[in-house]
Amino acid sequence: MIRAIRIHENDNVAVALTDLRKTECFLFGSTEVELKEDIKQGHKFSLRNIAIDENIIKYGTIIGHAIETIPAGMHVHTFNIKTNLSDVLNYQYHPVSSVLPEPEHRYFKGFIRKDGSVGIRNEIWIVPTVGCVNSIVQSVERRAQQYVTGSIDAITALTHPYGCSQMGDDQENTRVILADLIRHPNAGGVLVLGLGCENSNIEVLKPYIGDYDPKRIRFVNAQDCDDEIQACLNEIRDLSSYVSEDERTEVPAARLRIGLKCGGSDGLSGITANPVVGRFSDLLTADGGTAVLAEVPEMFGAETELMNRAVNAAVFEKTVDLINSFKNYFTAYHQTIYENPSPGNKAGGISTLEDKSNGCVQKSGSAAVMDVLKYGERLRKRGLNLLSTPGNDLVASTGEAASGCQIILFTTGRGTPFAAAVPTVKIATNTCLAINKSNWIDFNAGMAVEGKTIAEVAEELYDLVIAIASGSKTKSEEAGYHDIAIFKQGVTL
Repeated sequence: MIRAIRIHENDNVAVALTDLRKTECFLFGSTEVELKEDIKQGHKFSLRNIAIDENIIKYGTIIGHAIETIPAGMHVHTFNIKTNLSDVLNYQYHPVSSVLPEPEHRYFKGFIRKDGSVGIRNEIWIVPTVGCVNSIVQSVERRAQQYVTGSIDAITALTHPYGCSQMGDDQENTRVILADLIRHPNAGGVLVLGLGCENSNIEVLKPYIGDYDPKRIRFVNAQDCDDEIQACLNEIRDLSSYVSEDERTEVPAARLRIGLKCGGSDGLSGITANPVVGRFSDLLTADGGTAVLAEVPEMFGAETELMNRAVNAAVFEKTVDLINSFKNYFTAYHQTIYENPSPGNKAGGISTLEDKSNGCVQKSGSAAVMDVLKYGERLRKRGLNLLSTPGNDLVASTGEAASGCQIILFTTGRGTPFAAAVPTVKIATNTCLAINKSNWIDFNAGMAVEGKTIAEVAEELYDLVIAIASGSKTKSEEAGYHDIAIFKQGVTL
């Protein structure tokens, strides 16, 4: 096994792929270095003497600068480097061409809906309009399992704490996201449960939903019922009779919409899992499919790479606005723009936001950026899209699902049981995590430094995605995990 890697020939640091011991020696090209201290997996060490204020180079790009002299072979981390990031910037468009792999023309078995959309699950979702009825929908979910029959994959309640006592953008976000989910093609049927007195009640929500099939979308208002639980079960029983007859049909992979997300990242995220997902994203877009990259704060420091891949000047300007608007959001609340890596990120070897971001954006591969979406907007164009969300796992993944993604690929170096409303594929950055948390992890990208190439592992990931799109369950689905969270940033009444 390779024990350490210099990712780019211009890097002045290398990354430990396993725990390394003091006095171990490494040769990278003509550069030889002896470790002067132990280095943990995922952490960086200097390849030569680095002067104070000199830039630290990883991925062939700047991830910060030294705040003290760093001798060759020493640990490089938060105690001796600092970010170079600043506030809102001006950007220039320097377009770069994108070369995608040859299309593979893959197919999966999905559900073609009446409106022409394609789902990869045939579920019945119970969606509350307001958090006040969460306990009711959870009770209904438990009692409704008797109606999981035929082709129905699951009956699931999507609880959340919103829908009332909100103002402005927060209330709008709640209505838009709930409407997006109600129309999601992974749901063959939906029961919407309202309370009756909430701001986002059923009658307010219906215009956001738009035209719908009354056989597939049902509504119950709890305050209007003698027994709201039985009323919900009656609707689900009727829904089941329609949904259970749906059949899977062979569909080209061009109809897949896949969200790209990372959480609990470590120093191997940008070496194994994220590049593997990036290569998969290129394979998918070459087949005519769609990939969605979210988490705007985790683009800071690597945004110019995405900007220069914009398909045209208009998309470039939308990308600039995406980045600067989110920076303004930080400063409006008097928060530091670049204080992003979490304690878990840092423990895993990530030192600065540039370090994290340059690993994070690798999930987008090399395809051209075709469009930029606001939070709550639905996908319009095939290919690689950018979506405005915060980095928070639940909020970002809910945004990707609401945009129309049928599956989310979630890379992690630390592990997490979290799952979104749609199947959430956990991809480990390292074999140790994949083995130790096999009840969470669906795929081991650590193979990419254990004898297989990024391209080979990406093909295996594509195989898994096709299998999941055709009905195979993720680990989180088997465990019954599912969560949604809606972006909130304003006043609560």
